[in-house]
Amino acid sequence: MDRYNDLQVFAGNANPALAEKICEYLDIPLGDAYVGRFPDGEIDIKINDDVRGSDVFVIQPTCAPVNENLVELVLMVDTLKRASAERITAVIPYYGYARKDRKDEGRVPISAKLMADLLTTAGAQRILTLDLHATQIQGFFNIPVGHLYAATVFLKHLKSLKLDNLCVVAPDVGSIKLNRRYSRDLKGDLAIVDKRRITPQSAEVVNIIGNVTGKNVVIVDDMISTGGSITEAAKAVKSRGAKDVYLCATHAVLCGGAVEKLNTTDVQRIIVTDTIPLGEKQVKNLDVLTIAPLLGEAIRRIHRSESVSYLFE
Repeated sequence: MDRYNDLQVFAGNANPALAEKICEYLDIPLGDAYVGRFPDGEIDIKINDDVRGSDVFVIQPTCAPVNENLVELVLMVDTLKRASAERITAVIPYYGYARKDRKDEGRVPISAKLMADLLTTAGAQRILTLDLHATQIQGFFNIPVGHLYAATVFLKHLKSLKLDNLCVVAPDVGSIKLNRRYSRDLKGDLAIVDKRRITPQSAEVVNIIGNVTGKNVVIVDDMISTGGSITEAAKAVKSRGAKDVYLCATHAVLCGGAVEKLNTTDVQRIIVTDTIPLGEKQVKNLDVLTIAPLLGEAIRRIHRSESVSYLFE
């Protein structure tokens, strides 16, 4: 028996296509909400469905335009709280403002913590997200956080490619743990890119730790932002004799010159998920995998007060 009353799902303007797919998986209609603008650009919200006593999920990645989508999210949560929703879960497939998760130098904010405070103050009682840029961000919340991983979606796709003589390459030291899981499940070797960051937007590859010569290489990261790190890693393994290179990243942020970098880098396939809509961005050799069933199943289980722990693996 469901602990809460009606399950309802709403979405802002960030990624309505993903919200529709999640609702298709759950076999429920997407909630009716108006998310528009006043003449001066301020965000105007109106929930047109009755949500009193309901278990409500708001799907809104905080991708570009980041500030617009973030304010839409907190205003929708506040609206639902004031409309007497029984429980409100913010489903944030891509959690923006995650890069600043600590004070790594003087006079800088901890933006990821402020995001957590904003969401909690607005009225979110639970968070559901995917592949955080830093896993410790979960600890910034004093409410339950469901942190899912896209690995199950990627691994199923990669196994279907039947790649032999495989090596999984971590694009930096911070992603070793993530890439070790891929190398284990794909039964491949593991290598690491030793890089030096020149600016926040660019890095230089110093060395490759491990053997990639003659191997099919899979490079896995949580996001492709400007594309500098992952394309430099691809060039480095190719220069050391790698055969075919496959890039995997959960979040296709693709800002700055990312599209051009990806289109001019020698890779076999670029594999991303639909946490962020691509819009008019045209990337060659691109596969977009949907994470709607993963999020949909998590929503179903949270609503029914069932275990979701196996989805976190």
